[in-house]
Amino acid sequence: MKHTNRKTLSKGIKYLAGALPLALIGPSVLYSAFNNQDKDLYIPILLLGILASFAAIFFMFKGIMTMVNAFFDKE
Repeated sequence: MKHTNRKTLSKGIKYLAGALPLALIGPSVLYSAFNNQDKDLYIPILLLGILASFAAIFFMFKGIMTMVNAFFDKE
């Protein structure tokens, strides 16, 4: 009988916990950048928002895949 690998599961939960703030911050920064297109810092803030959004997607994917591996006992 196989059991869930708790160490791997906790690692996946940590990835998802790290993705949560990025998933909230990224779109907020993008919204702020698009509302201030006439400012000098438009491009750096836009890039920061895009980077945060992609990082959130990456950490969500990595967290879900890590949790699936923990459930199905893959290393």
